[in-house]
Amino acid sequence: MKRIGLLSDTHSCWDDRYAIHFADCDEIWHAGDIGDADLLERLKGIAPVRAVSGNIDHGLVTRLCPELLEFEIEGVKVWMTHIGGYPGRYAPGVKKILRDHGIKLMISGHSHILKVIPDHELGLLHVNPGAAGHHGWQRVRTLVRLTLDQGTIKDLEVIELAKRPV
Repeated sequence: MKRIGLLSDTHSCWDDRYAIHFADCDEIWHAGDIGDADLLERLKGIAPVRAVSGNIDHGLVTRLCPELLEFEIEGVKVWMTHIGGYPGRYAPGVKKILRDHGIKLMISGHSHILKVIPDHELGLLHVNPGAAGHHGWQRVRTLVRLTLDQGTIKDLEVIELAKRPV
């Protein structure tokens, strides 16, 4: 059983609450638009990190983080990228990859919109953890935690960090 912390679109923003909310996590996954590579190092101080680069990332972040990751953990095939779309509106070519590779959990970022959407056709769960940073138009900053256990995705929790004033 592995407890996973998910975040995206930090845009170099560190929040001490990342450490609080991810303290019991076995891994932290960042779905791109990291910003500063120092943020990755701070996350690694909490738990091992898997991260993909996003469209605002450059320099050291793009050297450390690929554009996409595909891996299996606890019997769940995972596909993570920054811009991948979501069920019903996948980016070009993504649906075929997800189907052909037997992906069960797709993680993406970019939209700054928290989304947890099952794709019944492909038999997978899509999760976009929303935006954890301050940059962007989102009104609520969010994180996600979930558990992977012997091929099962369970105990998904949405964490709201802060609401912006209107």
